[in-house]
Amino acid sequence: MTGTVQEDLDWSVSSYCTSGNCVQVAVVDGGTVAMRDSKNPGTVLLYSLEEWRDFLDGVDNGDF
Repeated sequence: MTGTVQEDLDWSVSSYCTSGNCVQVAVVDGGTVAMRDSKNPGTVLLYSLEEWRDFLDGVDNGDF
């Protein structure tokens, strides 16, 4: 799902990001995870906590 998210969120970036072109992640209202590309911060993807956990589990399991 996509949506508009306020800029006052506490966006996090991986410490591995050195180029400035990075994925940024923030928690919205404690129940949604927002993700955006630093090159295009106006486009934000929103995920439920369950979707985000499933994604992280997939990364940990080598599914991607």
